[in-house]
Amino acid sequence: MATGYVLINVKPGMEFQAFQEIKVMENVVDATILFGDYDILVKIEAADMGTIARTVVDQIRQVEGVSDTKTLAGAEL
Repeated sequence: MATGYVLINVKPGMEFQAFQEIKVMENVVDATILFGDYDILVKIEAADMGTIARTVVDQIRQVEGVSDTKTLAGAEL
């Protein structure tokens, strides 16, 4: 099981709309609206990092209003 965290920036005024769309996507296990440098934090769990990358590129980045993402890979120690 792989875990990724995605920090998302959204165009002003579109935060809640993007949040509503992203939080119900496949592999998204948690989503939170933030105040600060990023607008939304998403936790993704999937079988591998490739699936996480495809979720970000093919789904999250395609949401109207999403302007930037930063994906962090969870480490298993």
